[in-house]
Amino acid sequence: MALSFRSRVEHASVPWVERLNAVPRPVALGLLVVLLAVGILAPRPWGGIAFLLVAAFVGWLLFLTWQRLTMPERLMRTAVLVLAVAVAVVRIVPTA
Repeated sequence: MALSFRSRVEHASVPWVERLNAVPRPVALGLLVVLLAVGILAPRPWGGIAFLLVAAFVGWLLFLTWQRLTMPERLMRTAVLVLAVAVAVVRIVPTA
């Protein structure tokens, strides 16, 4: 029996989620803050790449938790994802 895409992603994510849970919360938050600081302060396109990493992480967490979230939580987390992607695009695409 073939597993759905969601099931395959969830199964592949288990080791990563376990590693993430093993990391102390302040360390994980600190890494996120560092990535955001690099995204803001680094020159193009490196700042955009840092924001893409943040967006990928937020998107991955959003995908894993989507079924358990209420509608306001879904909207708020989707807004954060869209904002991170938008900032990444602005930081990567050269200005004319």
